[in-house]
Amino acid sequence: MADDSASLERKLEVVEAELRQARRMASLGELVSTTTHEFNNVLTTIINYAKLGMRHKDEPSRDKAFTKILAAANRAEKITNGVLGIARNRGHERVATDLAKLIDSSLVLLEREMQKYRILMEVQFEPAPPALVAGNEIQQVLLNLLTNARQAMPRGGRILIRVAHDPVANTVDLTVRDSGNGIPPEALPKIFDRYYTTKAGPDASGKGGTGVGLAACREIIEAHQGRIRVESTVGVGTAFTLKLPVAKVEEPAASLPIATLGIPTVGAGQSR
Repeated sequence: MADDSASLERKLEVVEAELRQARRMASLGELVSTTTHEFNNVLTTIINYAKLGMRHKDEPSRDKAFTKILAAANRAEKITNGVLGIARNRGHERVATDLAKLIDSSLVLLEREMQKYRILMEVQFEPAPPALVAGNEIQQVLLNLLTNARQAMPRGGRILIRVAHDPVANTVDLTVRDSGNGIPPEALPKIFDRYYTTKAGPDASGKGGTGVGLAACREIIEAHQGRIRVESTVGVGTAFTLKLPVAKVEEPAASLPIATLGIPTVGAGQSR
């Protein structure tokens, strides 16, 4: 019986590992889809302004075309760096990570999607020590929460991302707050259950509706010895807070090797 029990435990561990890998691949697939659209937008800008510069020989028109082409090329570089950074950080080693830089590098990948759905972004980075995390896994959680927040605001809205230090709990807190539909009180206790969802199905972008997202987020955060909390009011919005362990002072700060930037989304406010 003991051997059977050990064998069952090993099989369950294998199944859990395979499920985690499947969720990572699904997340990567969504990211590839998003960045493909981003690159198409950049290429369209470059092509159109190159044609403009070729048609018009006057200096002002050509200066405008070159300025737009350079801006689009710089954006393409940031997107490329973002994707390469994620590809390089597929490991699960937990190191001292600057969450502000991780957030900045993640938002560049969602900028146009948020603009398309009329989502105004705001970030607040308060003084905080580095968190002891696997950067790619926390980025996966962040992208999931941002996608959920966007889906909760089909007519547009506002997302606030805040990083702060909780010295009492000795955690770095990352909060994603939206002004969306909110979650009914009777649903709140179930939202982290695997396969439970408040969505009827995927939205117009083809995302959402599987019910595995928040369950996976909780598993990742708890594996980091952290906690995930949610507060929600119907008609007002929802806030998810990740409470992540602080890295030891002697550990060198590290983050995704990605170019960082502010939040360029129209209407966004930023404070650091």
